[in-house]
Amino acid sequence: MTMIQTGKISLSSDNAVETAGGNTSTFTRVTFPTPFPAGSEVIVLPLTQTFNGPDTPGIRVHNVNEQGFLIRLNEVRVNASVVSDGKHTTEQVGWLATTV
Repeated sequence: MTMIQTGKISLSSDNAVETAGGNTSTFTRVTFPTPFPAGSEVIVLPLTQTFNGPDTPGIRVHNVNEQGFLIRLNEVRVNASVVSDGKHTTEQVGWLATTV
């Protein structure tokens, strides 16, 4: 049986672009309103709902499990000549979590 949960979170970034894989010290924990059943394979689909900053906010998700996930804004690096500082104003991010 497929289970779906949705939510939204206000996120901003006062930190530099995260370039070290696995460093989640600047991420925010989201806890699901209802935990998914033990052993569930859960995926999270986040999407920015607002357009408050002029630069494109990248969204990083990590450590998805039955209880929740970690998330952060990480401004997009366009190319080698356009480098983001990683800082971004507050945006609303909607998310959908489901079992697969």
